Parts: sequence; C-alpha cells; structure tokens
Amino acid sequence: MTANIFDDLHADDETMGKLHRRLEHAADTDGVLDVAYRTIDTPVGTLLLAATPVGLVRVAYDVEGHDAVLGRLADVVSPRILRSPLRLDTVARQLDEYFAKRRTTFDVPVDLRLADGFRRSVIEHLRDIGYGHRESYATVAAAVGSPKAVRAVGTACARNPLPVVIPCHRVVRSDGSTGQYAGGAAAKSTLLDLEAA
Repeated sequence: MTANIFDDLHADDETMGKLHRRLEHAADTDGVLDVAYRTIDTPVGTLLLAATPVGLVRVAYDVEGHDAVLGRLADVVSPRILRSPLRLDTVARQLDEYFAKRRTTFDVPVDLRLADGFRRSVIEHLRDIGYGHRESYATVAAAVGSPKAVRAVGTACARNPLPVVIPCHRVVRSDGSTGQYAGGAAAKSTLLDLEAA
C-alpha cells in the first residue's frame, strides 16, 4: 500500500511538471511571460537567474533572498514572472563553463534596466575589466569620470544586478584586499581565486 502512495506522488509530480511546461510554453508563445527565472547550483552557492525578452536582468545570491529578489522584479519590471528554465539555458551553460574554467567572458544579452545614472556608468565599465584582472574602487571611479566617488563606486558594485556575469568581484580595495561583496566575502574570494589559478 505504501508503494502505491509513492507511485501516486511520483505520478502527481510528473503531471505537475508536464502542466508547468505547457504553461511555460503557452506564456512564452503568447508573449505574456515578462520575466523568466531559474536557479542553478554553483561553487558560490545557488544563483537565481532572471531574464526579460531583452536579456538577463538579474543574477542573485542565496544571501540576497531569492523570494525577495523575485518580489522586487515583480514590482519594478512586471508581475508576470514564471519559472522557465529553458529560456535561461544559455546563461546557465555559460556559468557552468565559467566555473569549470572553460569560459572567460559571457556572451548573453543583458537587460540593464535595474541600473541607471552613475550606477549604470560603473556597471558598463565593469564589463571592460578582463578575466583575471583587478581594478581598485579608485581606478573605477577615475575611469567613469568621478575620481572622488570611490564610495559611490563601492555602492554601485554592491548593487550590481548581474554579479559574476558583469564582474564586480574584480573590483578590490587600493591595498589589494577584497572588500565587500553582495554574495559575501567567501564568494568574492572564490571567484578571484578561480580566475587567478
């Protein structure tokens, strides 16, 4: 009798999976899926990936609270959000390749609507910091035309909507110490060590 209960639960999981895939496909086909998301396991923890039809809009660490991040996306971008792993297969594959040391740059479209003004300037500059390289907060401030805005650069890096893909982890203090990071100090050190090896 117990086996039948587990068989029924397994059948229910399969049925729910099929229904979700149909919903996902219909929402995408009908143009009513504004934000697709999925999670992936990585050496720096579980990352939430979210994309709009324009491109990748958010990468979030566990410590940021995935539910809170999805809630903010619903408020700022659109409430039409659905778990849709297929739409994010390319970025998930590229992240796997990055962590396996087979990729040094990301080639995915991005949607930077969550960064504007000075923050957007900093985020755009971060894309120019090459794999295995580091820049100080002061260097980034000078590069974006605001040499005295070192703290503002730190804030912009902390609020980078696309960590790992847009490499804010490559920005360190002038003395070479790592500084703060949205994913935590251990995650930043892991990323820097991965790229240094």
